[in-house]
Amino acid sequence: MQGIEPILDNNRKWVEEKRAKDPDFFNRLADGQKPRYLFIGCSDSRVPASAITGTGPGEMFVHRNIANLVIHTDYNLLSVLQYAVEVLGVEDIMVVGHYGCGGVAAAASNKQYGLIDGWLTNIRDVIRMHEMEFLRIKDDDARLRRLVELNVIEQVRNLAKTSIIQNARKGAKPPRLHGLVYDIKEGLLKDLQVEDNLIAELEHIYGTHAMQHAAKVLEKEVEQPGLTADKPELTDEAAKETKKAGKETMRQTS
Repeated sequence: MQGIEPILDNNRKWVEEKRAKDPDFFNRLADGQKPRYLFIGCSDSRVPASAITGTGPGEMFVHRNIANLVIHTDYNLLSVLQYAVEVLGVEDIMVVGHYGCGGVAAAASNKQYGLIDGWLTNIRDVIRMHEMEFLRIKDDDARLRRLVELNVIEQVRNLAKTSIIQNARKGAKPPRLHGLVYDIKEGLLKDLQVEDNLIAELEHIYGTHAMQHAAKVLEKEVEQPGLTADKPELTDEAAKETKKAGKETMRQTS
């Protein structure tokens, strides 16, 4: 058995070729990295991040997982995202899915696969959110291709919801968010034209000023008791305490 010997041989050949073309190549890389892009893609071996984007060492920070998911409890991804945005200062973040994704196909089936089922639930949530569109597509292949696209769109939205991106938007140059799909049969990337302000209409929930919004609603309710139909009127003493708490919350979040 060859084991990893081919890998080591290829590595030595690659080093020789790089040094022949540019003797200082590895010295420059060792000085540090300043990538422009963050690539969040699928772990599929047919989707090599640097190869399909034409980027070289030092140009792109990469995170990959099954079906290119952005999950708010995934501290691996969140750590990569925070480091890429706050330390490396990446300019563009790409969520890159691909047609023929096994994870997406598995999520659309009614089978169990074991440990990965919990992970695939996040894709099934995408189906739930777009169920009418998903079920109207009669062709199985076309339905799965569209689910790949919808999954990318929702993962970009998940990116936009993170406090990391929300805080970055307060700066002068927040990173741009993109949703791409790689067509393995064609070798081409498709830009889904996903706007990075998709959650603007829900800013008061997902934005970093959510508590300030809540405090304003609370203060309005105290000033006009009974404004919310299903909320009982407060006693005078409780109203004073609630109003005081609301103002304190506004002071802390403003």
